[in-house]
Amino acid sequence: MSGSSAAVTPILANAENRYEVTRSDLPLSCPMPGMALWNSHPKVYLPVVEDGGESVCPYCGARYVLRD
Repeated sequence: MSGSSAAVTPILANAENRYEVTRSDLPLSCPMPGMALWNSHPKVYLPVVEDGGESVCPYCGARYVLRD
């Protein structure tokens, strides 16, 4: 085969308790797009203050930290 096709591994939902996110991830939701959803909770949108802000998911307790 010519060219390589790398398999995309989904981010495991609820697998970590801290995720670093960027402005391109806004608006922020938990679980995030691209997370494996089979064992997750309902999608909830989280407010993040854009100046070094954080947000915590009320369902799973995951902490999302905005990095520049």
